[in-house]
Amino acid sequence: MSSNYAYSVAMDEMIRHTGVVISTDGKTAHIRIVQSSACTACKAKSMCVSSESQVKEMDALMLEPMQPGDNVEVEVREHLAWRAVLLAYIMPFIVMMAVIAVLNFTTQWSEAVIGTLSLCAIALYYIGLSVFRHRLQKQFSFTARKL
Repeated sequence: MSSNYAYSVAMDEMIRHTGVVISTDGKTAHIRIVQSSACTACKAKSMCVSSESQVKEMDALMLEPMQPGDNVEVEVREHLAWRAVLLAYIMPFIVMMAVIAVLNFTTQWSEAVIGTLSLCAIALYYIGLSVFRHRLQKQFSFTARKL
């Protein structure tokens, strides 16, 4: 029973990032997040080429009224992040490998043709994801609260 408890606790963990509200629209806020590497706080970063940061923008459900310029914390459940990794990276790899294996064992086509068809299968997979993007956006919802 303790393993089930540990699983449920892990499922409730949140991934959090701080950001700034750019604009609001009804119940959603458009937020800018600056993700920094661990090196950005280093005093020697001006002489180092490994320091980097990325600016990302996203929409999040507002848990309370917000105004542009407010500092907020954006959060998502950790298991949703793992599901996103599964859909974006692992499943396309599985699709590609399955297509290669099936075509390699059932046809006499060249490796170039099989490779091209496997890439086409991945493209179809991503097109399928884009068709269902509104449904996926409902499942992968970010929430924002003021700091």
